[in-house]
Amino acid sequence: MIKLLSLAFIVVLVSAFSVAADRYETDVFETSAGTLKITFLGHASLLFTFGDKSIYVDPVPEWADFSQFPKADLILLTHEHKDHTDMKALELMRTDKTVLVGSEVCAKEVKSMKIMHHGDRQDLLGISVEAVPAYNIVHMRSPGQPFHPKGSGNGYVMVFGDKRVYVAGDTENIPEMKQLKGIDIAFLPMNQPYTMTPEMVADAAKSFGPKILYPYHYGNTDTSQIVALLKGEKGIEVRIRKLN
Repeated sequence: MIKLLSLAFIVVLVSAFSVAADRYETDVFETSAGTLKITFLGHASLLFTFGDKSIYVDPVPEWADFSQFPKADLILLTHEHKDHTDMKALELMRTDKTVLVGSEVCAKEVKSMKIMHHGDRQDLLGISVEAVPAYNIVHMRSPGQPFHPKGSGNGYVMVFGDKRVYVAGDTENIPEMKQLKGIDIAFLPMNQPYTMTPEMVADAAKSFGPKILYPYHYGNTDTSQIVALLKGEKGIEVRIRKLN
């Protein structure tokens, strides 16, 4: 009887996860090391499912009901702003085995996390993760005060088998971004005035040439603008997903 109840509980739990996931758009990619599933949760919150691992970027409950998703094996935080780092979400999603990674600024608020500085590369649960810069050059909160100062935030390049995935964080089309190589999938923010204009996103995409570009963190920006700007650009497929 106990075994039957346990089995029923597992079936209900798996079904709940499946129903939750069905509410959100997903894309699936085959890699040399297995299937990668990307779930677009909202704003800057993303879920990468790779084998039996659940990798979250900037989980924030305003964009998704995280109680309906699997616990995190790995969480990547790009920076400390509340629409990216949410303590309630971290408390909900973490277990004693969860690996939590972020910039040094994030560590001022979040305890027991790994700090990654720009240029750091680590093997995390069998996934190569590199921290890259994320900052503003043009858009300022006030004169001399960028919305995202250099050194405060991270973007991440994750390697899933033979697929290189870049999640840029809150940034503009900075020189370091233009030096990236071999990016298969890129998430570039397009929310004014905090990140990039569509023109900046187009400039960045043309410079490092991701095979697939997902504009994300786009708020009320008209996503048709980036589609038009990159129309006819060989080798770059623009995919628009519901993220706001």
